[in-house]
Amino acid sequence: MSEQLKIIVEQLNKEPFKKNFNLITFDSLDPMQLLQILNDVLAEIDPKQTIDIREEMPDQTVKRICALLAMLKYKPPGSLSDVSSFRQGLVTGSKPVVHPILHWLLQRVPELKKRAYLARFLVKLEVPAEFLQDDVINDTYHQYEELVEGFKTYHKECEQLRTSGFSTAEIRRDISAMEEEKDQLIKRVERLKKRVESVSNHQRMLEQARQLRVEKEREESLTHQKQEQKNQLFQAEQRLQRSQQQLKDLRQAAADANPESLIRRLEEEIKINSYMVSEKLPKELEGMRRTVQYLQKVASEPAMGQDDLHELEDKIKEVDSQINQLIEKRMMRNDPMDDKLTLYRQQASIIIRRKESKAEELQEAREELAAAERVLKQRNSQTQGSDGEEVIRSDELKRLVAKLRTKGTMYKKKRQEIAELKAEYGVLQRTEEILKQKHENLQQKLQTVEAEKGISGYSDTQEELERVSAIKSELDEKKGRTLDDMSEMVKKLNSMMVEKKSALAPIIKELRSLRQRCQDLSHEYEEKKVQYESCAAGLESNRSKLEQVYILQLIIEMQIQRAAEEMKAYVSSDPQERKKKLREKQKLVRESHGVNMEQMKMWRDLEQLMECKRQCFIQAQSQASIGQVIQEGGEDRLVL
Repeated sequence: MSEQLKIIVEQLNKEPFKKNFNLITFDSLDPMQLLQILNDVLAEIDPKQTIDIREEMPDQTVKRICALLAMLKYKPPGSLSDVSSFRQGLVTGSKPVVHPILHWLLQRVPELKKRAYLARFLVKLEVPAEFLQDDVINDTYHQYEELVEGFKTYHKECEQLRTSGFSTAEIRRDISAMEEEKDQLIKRVERLKKRVESVSNHQRMLEQARQLRVEKEREESLTHQKQEQKNQLFQAEQRLQRSQQQLKDLRQAAADANPESLIRRLEEEIKINSYMVSEKLPKELEGMRRTVQYLQKVASEPAMGQDDLHELEDKIKEVDSQINQLIEKRMMRNDPMDDKLTLYRQQASIIIRRKESKAEELQEAREELAAAERVLKQRNSQTQGSDGEEVIRSDELKRLVAKLRTKGTMYKKKRQEIAELKAEYGVLQRTEEILKQKHENLQQKLQTVEAEKGISGYSDTQEELERVSAIKSELDEKKGRTLDDMSEMVKKLNSMMVEKKSALAPIIKELRSLRQRCQDLSHEYEEKKVQYESCAAGLESNRSKLEQVYILQLIIEMQIQRAAEEMKAYVSSDPQERKKKLREKQKLVRESHGVNMEQMKMWRDLEQLMECKRQCFIQAQSQASIGQVIQEGGEDRLVL
């Protein structure tokens, strides 16, 4: 439930809701506010639902919300499957009812928007049957159904266009680019026309250029026609070669063909087809039917729990123990006559398996031949020229001839193998018939002996035990192979791990030494850095003091120069000249007073800033653990 609330709050805080809820505020909402939030979410999905539920009757609100949820295919949880309790929970704004609805809606907003949009046009109106008896209403309703079907097709086409990769923005950009290019070409043509008009006989030159262009186009068309005629000549030569080869093959086939070989071939095909129809295909069909029955049985049964699985495992163990007991009894009652019969049975089963495998190979070869014929037909239809004739290149023809040669040699080899197998099959079939006859005689004798001894049915039980033992031996062999594969895989993994460890050992050793060296260097770097910072701070303070001294010296020199000028002015014998100089000096002072005052203010600010920096630096040095700056007699000393 907490995860559900987190998802709801997270989605409501996003666009387009922006509710700014947290888990506490959302959980403390009253039922009316919770229903209003649910209605806002439904309004985002379907704009028709935008309404203040305080202005609507509760019954109408529940009816409207239930109708929309049914249209959106919402299924209440298992605990709320009762319709009346679900409606009552919506009326009262119950959290166990509203929270699952919000969780389901907020996780599927885009999908539900699309569904609500389509429902406006695809949900058909229910018209009573008695109203449809009217011709006008009936025709209108049929038109309405046709419009619905048309909307479906148009919507599918629209979705296909949206997913096809075409973008209207890109098309518009291409159109605008083409229009710009067209305007540029028009301007360029106009410029060329103006440039040509100044040339004498421009009309005659234009006419000659037009004729030259027409002749070039004609030359290109003639070249294209010449190439097409060459291609057609080459295709005609290829068709002639193929026709000659087909004629040669048909003559050879007619020379080799006689009624006896044709009848023999047809008899072989009839035997093969009869075997496929009477034995192989019915077995496959029966196996598929059994599989379908098993699957239907499994699908119809209820879901199995852990107890059912344990019960089935116990039954399997019990049946395995019974099989083992029967195998042990059979081994204790071993009979030489049974061993001979087992040999014959094994030979017969081998023959049957070989027969089935060859039939499967034949079926696969036929399917491959049919697929090759379909592909050949498709290729021929695709490679039709403009005149409806086939186009085959020389390299393709060479590859096809080489492939046909290999296929021909393989076909001859397979045909020889099939002939040998047929001969062997005839011998084995005769042997099988003799063995079957002997087996029937022995079975009759065995049944009479069992009836005399009073143990009738013993041979059938023994055959069942043999079959079960064969199945068990196959399973044991599979288990052994699986265990061997697993042990071999474990050995390979262990060897790979040892190799990787041995390869990584020197690298890890070198890495440890490098880590230690890195730690030492970093420690030394930190020490040097502290020393450098302390020395830099002392030098900075000395530099600031020297700058102050230099500034004071400049001020004193300016004052001395000013005093000398004033003394010179006072000492001067001419009072008019002195008065004139004083006026000029007064004028200069007035003009530079504002600038000088601003400069003095800037110097005072700079002095305050430097003093603040000095105080901060002194305070930082006094708090530092390494080194201390002592100021005595206008000097700075760094004590480490």
